[in-house]
Amino acid sequence: MSKGANLPVAAAAVRAELSWREAPGVPDADASALLLTGAGRVRDDTDFVFYNQPEHASGAVRHLGKQRGSGTATDAVSVDLSRVEPEVERIVLCASADGGAFGRFPGLALRLLDAGTGAELARFEMTATTETAFVSGELYRRSGQWKFRAVGQGYASGLAGLATDFGITVDDEAPAATPAPVPAPAATPAPVPAPAASPAPAPAPAAPPAPAAPPLPQAAPAAPSPPAGAPRLTKGEERLPVDMRKRLSLRKEQVAVSLRKHGAAGARARVILVLDASGSMAGLYSKGVVADVVERMAAVAAQLDDDGEMQAWTFASHPARLPDLLLGELPDWLRLHVRGGEMSLFGRRKPQKGLQPGQVDMRAVGIQNEEQKVIAEVRAYVRDHPAADPTLVLFFSDGGVYRNAEIEQQLREAVEEPVFWQFVGLGRSNYGVLERFDTLPGRRVDNVGFFAVDDIATVADAELYDRLLSEFPSWMTAARRAGIL
Repeated sequence: MSKGANLPVAAAAVRAELSWREAPGVPDADASALLLTGAGRVRDDTDFVFYNQPEHASGAVRHLGKQRGSGTATDAVSVDLSRVEPEVERIVLCASADGGAFGRFPGLALRLLDAGTGAELARFEMTATTETAFVSGELYRRSGQWKFRAVGQGYASGLAGLATDFGITVDDEAPAATPAPVPAPAATPAPVPAPAASPAPAPAPAAPPAPAAPPLPQAAPAAPSPPAGAPRLTKGEERLPVDMRKRLSLRKEQVAVSLRKHGAAGARARVILVLDASGSMAGLYSKGVVADVVERMAAVAAQLDDDGEMQAWTFASHPARLPDLLLGELPDWLRLHVRGGEMSLFGRRKPQKGLQPGQVDMRAVGIQNEEQKVIAEVRAYVRDHPAADPTLVLFFSDGGVYRNAEIEQQLREAVEEPVFWQFVGLGRSNYGVLERFDTLPGRRVDNVGFFAVDDIATVADAELYDRLLSEFPSWMTAARRAGIL
């Protein structure tokens, strides 16, 4: 094919194969794909399929990886055209060079193959000079029919420049975080000497008093017992800023009210927090919604467990355990650890700079939804760290669930474990099996709760805690009867 030519694609699935001849001094190259709407932009960063995000959530596009042999190297992307979502109108086939420009690649070509038969549908031989990224071709819809066009457009700004042109947010190097200033200790005021007292006249001598009878021992007054389920004093809360401490106190009271309402006054539990960091969550992080959610969940942990600690995970393409949330360090924890995933274009070659101690490199976490991985990791933690009290997992996500079979398997296996999984949807859609779990048969106890809200920031504490804790008490009762607790 020549540049700009197009042809219809009759195959249900295709393989786009970038190839070049290997020789001394020839750089390496990577194939990738962008899924675009009619506006020519991605919907979010998950619409970019490449080596650090190798499969699209729909399953329609996959990065297959490199093959080498007989002096030729290839890198390929597969596209199942029957699974492409209706709003996706173009799939742009891209390439990026690693270690030099495409002008140094002999025999550079793009082949389009029928994924079922292996037959070659098109071949586009490309020439280049200083470009370090290429749009080699594209698949696009026209009147309900898929077609292929040879493009051959180069970019001197590399993969980052190419991706940015189509709406991808790229964070190659995060700036070094500036530590918060440490306030200087307040000077201790010098003691003010008390004014000298005027000498008093000497008293007249008095008769010595009669010896007093020794006092009878008296029992100290008993401290009043707090009502069942009253807010507990939690380790570390005295170190919080005044306004945050007041919010925590009011919220603990509301948690206690919700527990009493559901017949669980005085209940104790270990609380674990799980935060979705996938690409679609970026807006909720940047607007402070997730930080507010964490602060509100700290009150749940403080009321159910007075040790002042809560374990936490974040996840996207991969899970990562965050440092334990110590209640007295909540402001710093929010600043350092409530962060969205990042596009990891170059994460395989160099670590992110500027991380403070304990921070997770969010480029390693990625931006895709893989809930089953973090569920498995939390389950392993609970098994390895048994507790006297049951565990309540508070799991926040904005949807995009597509690993339904794997998630269902994990949660079915977890039925016999002392853990209740409370999932909260943050306003998007496609929660998959999580929405259906209450109706799934074949479990001794219902170990999963789910609800979704359009805008959690507008939900009052009383309503949020009522919904959050509505199923946990009944699970505890059923789990005790079943011998799980």
